[in-house]
Amino acid sequence: MAFNSFGGDMLEIDRALDALHFIDAGCSRDDWVKIGMAAKAAGLSFEDFNNWSSSGGNYGSEQECRTVWKSFKESGSITAATLFGIAHAQGWQDPSKTYTKTTSKKPVDVWKHCITATPAEPYIKRKQGKPDGLRVYPANASPLVIRGQNVAGWLVLPCWSGEQVQTLQFVPAKGDKLNLPGASFGDGFFTVGKITNRVYICEGIGQAWAVNQVTGTAAVVCFGAGRMMTVAKVLKAKHTAADLVLVPDKGKEKQAADIAAAVAGQWIELPHDKPQNYDVNDYLQDAGIIALTALLERLKAPPMRFNLLSDADLEALPPIEWRIKKVLPKTGLVAVFGASGSGKTFVVLDMLRALAIGKNWFGYRTKHCNVLYCALEGEGGIAGRVAAYREKHGTTAANIRYLVEPFSLLDDKDLIALAKAIKANGQSADVVVLDTLNRAAPGADENDSKDMGQIIAAAKQLQGLIGGLVVLVHHTGKDATKGLRGHSSLHAALDAAIEVRRDGDRREWLIAKSKDGEDGALHPFKLDVVELGTDEDGEAVTSCVVHPLEEVANSFKKAMPPKSGNQRAVWDALEEIFRNADTVRPEPAPDSLPQGKPCISIESAIEKTRTRLVCEPKRQTERAQAAISGLVNRGLLCFDSGFLWCK
Repeated sequence: MAFNSFGGDMLEIDRALDALHFIDAGCSRDDWVKIGMAAKAAGLSFEDFNNWSSSGGNYGSEQECRTVWKSFKESGSITAATLFGIAHAQGWQDPSKTYTKTTSKKPVDVWKHCITATPAEPYIKRKQGKPDGLRVYPANASPLVIRGQNVAGWLVLPCWSGEQVQTLQFVPAKGDKLNLPGASFGDGFFTVGKITNRVYICEGIGQAWAVNQVTGTAAVVCFGAGRMMTVAKVLKAKHTAADLVLVPDKGKEKQAADIAAAVAGQWIELPHDKPQNYDVNDYLQDAGIIALTALLERLKAPPMRFNLLSDADLEALPPIEWRIKKVLPKTGLVAVFGASGSGKTFVVLDMLRALAIGKNWFGYRTKHCNVLYCALEGEGGIAGRVAAYREKHGTTAANIRYLVEPFSLLDDKDLIALAKAIKANGQSADVVVLDTLNRAAPGADENDSKDMGQIIAAAKQLQGLIGGLVVLVHHTGKDATKGLRGHSSLHAALDAAIEVRRDGDRREWLIAKSKDGEDGALHPFKLDVVELGTDEDGEAVTSCVVHPLEEVANSFKKAMPPKSGNQRAVWDALEEIFRNADTVRPEPAPDSLPQGKPCISIESAIEKTRTRLVCEPKRQTERAQAAISGLVNRGLLCFDSGFLWCK
């Protein structure tokens, strides 16, 4: 074990760090990985590995280093001995065996023994720098040997973390800089100048001198590109009002841009014709102060995440684009939902045919487009339903396609395969309908927030692939008044929703949600039976088509209150509640709630009206819920996301 002149033994970890820093970091990738595995086996940290890696000319980024470091696993063939063997092969002499005396590895002890630097130091003169805050390792002190080199007479650059010296860097007149073995940079840096309202972040001391000379503004030394993110975050936290400007060497612009984005900073770029690792000190000496001043004024910044608009900006924005005006947006995620037997599939097919042909739908203007209908449920009857439409309307659409094979939203391969099939078909699919959501997400639990989150993410991924509109056909739950079946996050994720309802022979669809449409507008319809021929037994083969009932739409919209029974009792109670209710919008209320409209949660409505009903107490909750559902179906009440309000 080697002893130092200030007392104490050399630690094995120091020995490993000494060996690592002796090795050339600009090695091949295979050797770099091998050295990293050996360093990890020797007990060195990621920071040690990253700091060493950043000294190589082929250094990528801290993120790349971290990813590779995490991949290192224990290996019987690569150990700490591997690290020492590689260092020995490059000429490293083990200080624990070669020297009987060496200096202390404690940065503060070494720093105390150094002497003040002067402008006459060769490196300072060559780089046009200044000696402020620097020292020199004295020639008459106990020898300090790093990577086989005695650093006597070398310039010493301290790395400060607050008032504490974290480590030291030794700079010769010419040649490679060396770091003090066994010490970590931590979150430290060295500052040239005084930090005020702006600070430049540089890789080395030469760059910091150049920037400070030209701007008079503080420039900090990170001690390598690999530490720029660490130092930038520290400066961001300590000097919140200061502008941070990254000054990377040539070839490190992408890294600087990423760091600037993370700390809301800016960066500069050196001229494109300069070689790799060319820096601002080189540019100062080649082009002069005026050229460097101009370069440092050309700051680059990440794109703004938020763009603040004026009234004039808003007026200049393009209008909202629709597939069906005021009903379906041009892009996004939409649901058409209703109870089984409500006629939602017939409504969807009628809507798609209108889009494919380019004709108005229930009086709404449409934008002619290509559509794809994925019949994942009841696929056997789709041919009859399409034939019935053609029989009724006498039209054929060339730009509508159908999919009757199984498809899973949750399978990336299916998403990509569907996108390829659309492209191979020779036309886009501006609107893709998945009927039904349950069949499109086999095995998923619609009530589970995590599963529903995956469904929503997959639907948005499909929307991104087609660049248009994805329509999910879905069911209501057991209680139709509660809207879409499953977790409430689905409703929140939708850009629009259409509900299809049925009460006996009466059917209607309404806009349950639309960010810029006509929420709550009712559209009654009936299903006309169409005969398509006879089967092999001579029996009639039939299907249905949607028949709008626009002539009686107003009578549906102006539904009359019930005259008696439980619905009347609940209606009277709710009218009184709404009259006395606060108009302040509850925080979780849905977007479809009109501004200033009093509302009440469904649970509260049931609780406050149940005692008005003349029945056994144990049946009051059930009867109140049924009465409220009836009032919603009559069109007297609106229900969305657990809230009720008057029409």
